[in-house]
Amino acid sequence: MREAAFAKQNKDKWLRFENVLRNNVAMDPDELSALYIEVTDHLSYARTFYPKSNTLRYLNGLSILAHQKIYKTKRESRRRFITFYTQEFPLLFSQYHKQLLITFLVFMLFAVVGAYSSATDGDFVRLILGDGYVNMTLDNIERGDPMAVYKDMNEMNMFLGITINNIRVALLAFAYGLILGLGTLYIIMRNAIMLGSFQYFFYDQGLLWESARTIWIHGTIEISVIIIAGTAGLVLGNSILFPKTYTRLQSFVRGAKNGLKILLSTIPFFIIAGFLEGFVTRHTEMPDVLAILIIGGSLSLIVFYYIIYPIYLKRNHARSHTL
Repeated sequence: MREAAFAKQNKDKWLRFENVLRNNVAMDPDELSALYIEVTDHLSYARTFYPKSNTLRYLNGLSILAHQKIYKTKRESRRRFITFYTQEFPLLFSQYHKQLLITFLVFMLFAVVGAYSSATDGDFVRLILGDGYVNMTLDNIERGDPMAVYKDMNEMNMFLGITINNIRVALLAFAYGLILGLGTLYIIMRNAIMLGSFQYFFYDQGLLWESARTIWIHGTIEISVIIIAGTAGLVLGNSILFPKTYTRLQSFVRGAKNGLKILLSTIPFFIIAGFLEGFVTRHTEMPDVLAILIIGGSLSLIVFYYIIYPIYLKRNHARSHTL
């Protein structure tokens, strides 16, 4: 759609919204909120298709003007929790797939670095995983139960401990984005090297399949959402480095809010991963087919929710603006 046609189609809504804001015209808070969401949708559309245009500058100013007034009076819907996870977040995340790809590639690169370093330096695994863990695992291997570490703790305690620790790591990955994204990349690098070293250690013991079919029962979701949390950190860092049409402060506030939303999206998945690690991974006697089904289902869930579904919503959203 041409810029002129887009402006003509939506001009009345914009002027009405501006009149409400500038003249303090009374309006139902929910109706005002809905109008604000529509205007910000138009802003996103203009940012994509009409960069550096007068339309973009106008909508950007209108959105900034509206923000505080709306959120002082908005009455949250009871369905807010559901719509956040089913509509608001996936649509938001669709614009950050580039950052997701960068985080994923960095993670994969350093996982390979961890495995390669372990293969070429006999002491590297101990340096990364610690002597205590390596010695304990070697003892478990000698006893014929290499994955015994997942059976030592009570199920509920393990579930809670792992879940809390993973959320802590995710918070760090996000918060370290304040260091221009470099802190986030460090967290991702450290976890990736640890994973690569861990997997090579079991490969070196002739137990690659045994370890993979066990740890990836919970690790598929756990590692994936750590990468997602890293994406949130990059969003925060990029908002400082690349403010685009916003002032740097406005960009930072926007990046912090969007990054926090990305981080919030990971919490249910961390709970699922913690549950799997606490209650399911310990059953190393389960058939390979069942383990593969759990791993495959977990991977499918992550790919669908964070990649396929956001793209689907974005296309539908864009189509609705061109009709």
